[in-house]
Amino acid sequence: MRDDSYLDKSLGFIWQNYFADVPVKNKVLIRFGRSALYRFGSIRLRHRDKSTQITINGRFRDERYPPEIIDHTIAHELVHYAQGFSTPGPRLSRYPHRGGVIDKELKNRGLYNLVDFYKSWVKDYINSLK
Repeated sequence: MRDDSYLDKSLGFIWQNYFADVPVKNKVLIRFGRSALYRFGSIRLRHRDKSTQITINGRFRDERYPPEIIDHTIAHELVHYAQGFSTPGPRLSRYPHRGGVIDKELKNRGLYNLVDFYKSWVKDYINSLK
């Protein structure tokens, strides 16, 4: 079983290697949340202490889920952070997903392998739920 320290290490690696140009505007926390079928991750600004909380689907604690899905989810949330969502600063746009901005940004940052893996994997995952 994976734990929150696994997520801390993954977040640090992805940020350092693919998002090094994104300034850390506040404290960023990451943890596993509850298990969900369709929501893989979320990011929100915690108003009480102005920190950012990234929550990853609790199902992904199970090592049967590929690590690429966790990495894709973390990178996806970091794109939101880089664009000002769930940070104390301004947003770069009004809508966080419009125009395929997430996939474009991930590919521009050299993470096209995660985008391709995700698109392939999620089809099988959705079909397994039927």
